[in-house]
Amino acid sequence: MVSEHWDPAAFRAHVDEVLHHFVAHETDQLAAIDPALAPIALQVEQAVTDGKRLRAAFCYWGWRAAGQPNSDALVRAAASMELVHAAAMVHDDLIDDSVMRHGRPTAHVALRTALRRRPRAEHAARSLAMLVGDLLMSLAGQLFATSGLPAAFLGRARPLWASLARELIAGECLEILHSGTTPDITASLKVIRYKTAKYTVEQPLLIGGALAGADERLREGYSAYGLPLGEAFQLRDDLLGLFGDPERTGKANLDDVRAHRPTALLAETWRIAGDGEREQLRALLGRRDLAHNGLEAVRAVMLRLKAPDRVEDMITARVQEATDCLHELDIPAHATAALTALARSATARHH
Repeated sequence: MVSEHWDPAAFRAHVDEVLHHFVAHETDQLAAIDPALAPIALQVEQAVTDGKRLRAAFCYWGWRAAGQPNSDALVRAAASMELVHAAAMVHDDLIDDSVMRHGRPTAHVALRTALRRRPRAEHAARSLAMLVGDLLMSLAGQLFATSGLPAAFLGRARPLWASLARELIAGECLEILHSGTTPDITASLKVIRYKTAKYTVEQPLLIGGALAGADERLREGYSAYGLPLGEAFQLRDDLLGLFGDPERTGKANLDDVRAHRPTALLAETWRIAGDGEREQLRALLGRRDLAHNGLEAVRAVMLRLKAPDRVEDMITARVQEATDCLHELDIPAHATAALTALARSATARHH
């Protein structure tokens, strides 16, 4: 499946196969309890349908860069990172009241349709979506524990699971706490680090490394590579969220502005904006009824101040910092090549 040569498509197909088989088995058991659970089972399955499988890839290369061979059991363990991501996205969409992801209705929107003839259908759908996310996080731990790796290997990585969950939740909480407040670049970068950078790149690498028995120097190298790259990944996502084509991103452009989220893009805009521009932004940010012309007005301010260019520079600098770190590590050449390729694909303009 994956050998010395890094084949992202083959790896992605292998992870997809693991996830779909595992989740189908679990959702069959869920639906067997009662036929009324079928819509919930469907949303659990749909939550893992799409994705680049970046988190699984970083976990895999955390293992391989430490000198371990290709392993089907390791791929199963790495696939569990994608269930963490799926859980986070269901909860994130619920928190942000997002209506679309990957071009499909989000879980709470889809479940509202399934419950449309029930009293308080919207409240019930949101409650069910929360439970879908909870189940996905539980399944992540189950897939990891039953991956087939030796118990001693799994034990080395167990403390990192606690860190992953704690830091991911901390980042989500910080985003909520800073939404609607005066934009601040320091606060925005902290949200990015804990909400996305750590669980997308650093923690999967560290977990793969812990499973492989990586030494302290290598683990430090993983963090030096993973943190700036994870930040670059989210900075790119913020740019695409506002300026990307929804047909390609699968998400609505209005979400960040309507929610007045503490993105670095907004913080950079605010930092260099004059009084008149700040007044204009105050009148638009956080409005739930904001229409496309309001979005265009926010974009116009950002473009005039060249804030997207500044964020592009932040992305470029972080990707360079990450890839430079690889040359300081004593890892196989094929691992360096794969991690370099992952850095580029994770932060590409149209990923």
